[in-house]
Amino acid sequence: MNIGSTRPPEGARGLLIAIGVLLALLAASLGLAYLLTQLTALVFPTLPAYFVLIYLVIALIPLMVLLGRLLPWMSNWYYLVPALVFLAAFTLYPIVLTVNFAFTNYSGQNSGQPDSSARSEIVQVAPDRRAVTVGAVGGAEETLEGIFRCESGQCAGRRAALYDEDGSQPVFAQVRAIEGSTVELAAPLAENFTPVAITRVNSIGYVGWENFRYIFAQASVQLLPIFAWTVVFAFSTIVLNAAAGMLLGILLNNRRLRFRNLYRSLLILPWAVPVVISVQFWNVLLNQNYGTMNRILGLLGASPVPWLTDPDWAKVSILLVNLWLGFPYMMTATISTLAAIPEDIYEAAEIDGASRVEQVRFITLPLLRSAFTPILLSGFAFNFNNFGIIYLLTQGGPPLAGRTATGQSTDILISWGYNTAFLSQGGANYAGASAIAVMIAILTVGISVFNFRAAGVFKETQR
Repeated sequence: MNIGSTRPPEGARGLLIAIGVLLALLAASLGLAYLLTQLTALVFPTLPAYFVLIYLVIALIPLMVLLGRLLPWMSNWYYLVPALVFLAAFTLYPIVLTVNFAFTNYSGQNSGQPDSSARSEIVQVAPDRRAVTVGAVGGAEETLEGIFRCESGQCAGRRAALYDEDGSQPVFAQVRAIEGSTVELAAPLAENFTPVAITRVNSIGYVGWENFRYIFAQASVQLLPIFAWTVVFAFSTIVLNAAAGMLLGILLNNRRLRFRNLYRSLLILPWAVPVVISVQFWNVLLNQNYGTMNRILGLLGASPVPWLTDPDWAKVSILLVNLWLGFPYMMTATISTLAAIPEDIYEAAEIDGASRVEQVRFITLPLLRSAFTPILLSGFAFNFNNFGIIYLLTQGGPPLAGRTATGQSTDILISWGYNTAFLSQGGANYAGASAIAVMIAILTVGISVFNFRAAGVFKETQR
């Protein structure tokens, strides 16, 4: 169907066309808002950055009116605009930024900002205001070429930041050449600006696949062991939580069990208590020196267990604590599913002579399977990126021989990415972390699609 038709498209095709048109409308409004912001900034240099949002609203309203006149059927889809705005702002935009940063050198050393550690005092400004001469060069480098991270004769195009006496807002300039202690600029400085200091700008540049090559170069040390533990952690967690939750749910579904509502209330407490509090509580319990767990073992004549200081025991501790946090959800899901099963089925099975075990095996578990399939698959995907339990309980530790500080014995992929972002290369290796995030996204989508296909979620119901 022609988009310019006055008749609205129908079905899924109509929805996709409407979403595409609305996204194009938002993109055009954002482009117009950015242009208006830049033009206004020429008159008011201190214009706040949030003005782009004001201009976005100003541009969006008349464009929506115009679109409604050109395509009258589109007005029926305008209720999607708020959802698409939030989707673009909080989902699409971060994804685009992450993928973009994965191919750059963005880090604490290359932040796009002036480097205060390389700041040098200016002692002379040339009469044509195209060159400045600095005094003694400070820092570890001995030459200005070293300060600007370029070889002699190859400094053209580097960016410099110059400061006046106020020093609050730098003036950025492009370097044409550096000779000795003199920096030649590509354009003259303004007459009303008197520079007193100069420093380099740690520019962000594209490095292609370098971040991914670096990750795969250390695959045997970092990537593969961390990926293997991530899969084991996610799979073991969902199996243990589901087994414990289903067992308790089946037991508590017995109407002849006395005080079963009390048991339900007590067993749901781990789910009700905030995760931060629960994990800190377990940190104390599992402490090797004064923890309650080791004190109980000592009373039984056993040696203290290094729950959080040994790489293998730390992994066991994570699974146990995650079991404590996760089984109430599975138990509640089991009880809710069993409540929907008619009692007549069990009564008929009991009349036919089926025992309790046979009723669970041939009635309860098959009926639970269809309800639990999406729960188990989504639980696996969640625990594949379960950053909270790792960070709060072990911070990725303890250290393991041959591993770097960013990928220790209990780190999973997501915590490895976090550590890479904030614990390496000046405390901000955002490019490396973005590359890891892209790989995690690809792996998560791939595993989820495989799980859904294996479970038959994408198959249409046969009638």
